[in-house]
Amino acid sequence: MDSHSNRIEAHSEPSTFLENYWDIFGGILLAIVAYYFHIADNPAISTIFSALAIISLSITVSEVADILAERLDEPYGSFVLTFTAVAVEIILLFNIMLQVSTTPAAMQTVQGGIISAVIVDMNVLLGLAVFIGGLSFSEQQHNEDTSSSYTTILYVASLGLLVPSILGHSGHSEKTVEQASYIIGFLLFFFYLTILIFQTKTHIHFFKATAKSRIFRYKRRLAAEEGQEIEEHENYIFEKLPTLVNFIVIFLLIFLIGVLAEIFAHDGMHEFKSLGLSAGLAGLTIAIISVAPEIFTAVKAAKNDQIQRVINIAMGASTVSILLTVPSLLVLGYIAGVHLPLNFNPLEIGALIFTIILAWKTTDDGETNYFEGISHLMLFLCYAVIAALY
Repeated sequence: MDSHSNRIEAHSEPSTFLENYWDIFGGILLAIVAYYFHIADNPAISTIFSALAIISLSITVSEVADILAERLDEPYGSFVLTFTAVAVEIILLFNIMLQVSTTPAAMQTVQGGIISAVIVDMNVLLGLAVFIGGLSFSEQQHNEDTSSSYTTILYVASLGLLVPSILGHSGHSEKTVEQASYIIGFLLFFFYLTILIFQTKTHIHFFKATAKSRIFRYKRRLAAEEGQEIEEHENYIFEKLPTLVNFIVIFLLIFLIGVLAEIFAHDGMHEFKSLGLSAGLAGLTIAIISVAPEIFTAVKAAKNDQIQRVINIAMGASTVSILLTVPSLLVLGYIAGVHLPLNFNPLEIGALIFTIILAWKTTDDGETNYFEGISHLMLFLCYAVIAALY
């Protein structure tokens, strides 16, 4: 009997190893292939493999950040998750912004990427997670103060982005739009610091779950009956590493993602141009690449009835995408001698505002269901059609 169980355990070890580490080993392998084709001057293949490598390694970053999130508790946990994801977004968009000297359309792609990141977070991530969670549970409850605070923040931030856009579309000079962009960037960063204090110091209870997950309670009860403890990552090496080491791992992975982002930006912009993709669709593609790991995390949380985490990730990432990404790109661009005008087109601003209104309507009562999830997905699909043809 013992020998039989040992054979089963030995047989399951490779599959468990593959399940735990496919993303990091796959990401490194994809990165090597991407670099080879980049050196071999094959931009189409290098663009595809660098994008896949970024997604794979970003999943590892997300997994490690998820472990840190469990250790740090809310709201710090979701803050770590959103910050790591936004770091990838900033790296991607900045590298594309550097291509503006050879590809002028790169700036429109960056502008589209900024808005698209919020639209993907709020419609694809939130919509898909709420839809899948709603299929398992008729209704899922979250802290309504969380969504109320985030939708207010996003509404104010989107109105701030309107200022340079209005000036740009009303005949003012590029210099005026540029000055307005830097002023708005400073105001957005100041707003972000205020929100950070609000979220982590004075009103922490606004961002915590009001009820425990039903799945969590069920597993806890079973574990108590069997006299065991819940260990979801007992064989996962990052679960055993100290917190400081995991932070170092995240920074090293983000550095590698930065190298891949440079390859993706250099080769990808040429490919987007040769394929005739609109700047809006290119920006949407970049947003999906940067948000993909968060989507996996959010869907997993929704299936475990942790809808509070979904709300924190989706809306928190959207907030940071505007309030931190925009000022960061403005500063990095200024240092690199590339100016980023916050002159968005009417489609982007309109889609952003409609997304915030829909999020407010679907989350204001503290409950979600699959119908509200599919509503967000429908809005995203409509935006994708217009972005492709605009």
